[in-house]
Amino acid sequence: MKRLYVSARARLGIALVGSSAASLGLYAAGALAGRGNLFGYLPWNLMLAWIALILALWLERILQRSLWSSWYALLLTALWLAFLPNTFYMISDFVHIQEAGDIDLLFDVVLFSSFIFNSVILGYLSLGIVHRQLAKRLTAKTVTSLVTAVLFICSFAIYVGRELRWSTWDILTNPSSLLFDVSDRVLNPHEHPHTFTTTASFFVLLASMYIVMWQVVRLGRTQRDN
Repeated sequence: MKRLYVSARARLGIALVGSSAASLGLYAAGALAGRGNLFGYLPWNLMLAWIALILALWLERILQRSLWSSWYALLLTALWLAFLPNTFYMISDFVHIQEAGDIDLLFDVVLFSSFIFNSVILGYLSLGIVHRQLAKRLTAKTVTSLVTAVLFICSFAIYVGRELRWSTWDILTNPSSLLFDVSDRVLNPHEHPHTFTTTASFFVLLASMYIVMWQVVRLGRTQRDN
């Protein structure tokens, strides 16, 4: 009997879906154990992380037959960049971990870690897809600068979301107020020192993790080629 071939990308997709399903299963178990909908933002944020990956895959497919300067590719890039910070934002959800009190703190640590792990992996995968597309078109130095800028934007967006309570949807629903808050912190950094420390801390975390993951992927490709 002929064995069914499943590509490496398809296997990764299946693993990601299974891991996300495990997170949702933990959430359901916690809800039944007495937490109710207390952590309802976890599934929602995970869904936003999946949107970022879907947009990156969509952009990758468009770039196979269109220039990046086309309006369609630029629109998808903008949408991807708007949703990407949501994937890393979930790291900051650890601040909510004690909201359920002493029901079972260790279970909550596992629950949050599961959702955050999946969300961050989805974020790095989507960034990696765009990174590879950039590498096909630009010099290594330029690509590094662009990826660094993206991670910095994500780090600042985490601050904007966690401290200022703005979301991706506010870009469309309340752009003027969002722009005012952001520009005030950019133009008057001395009045908002917490902006710099939070952004810098997340940038160091996200950049260092991405460098390791990128090298792991490169190592895997090298071993496969050999």
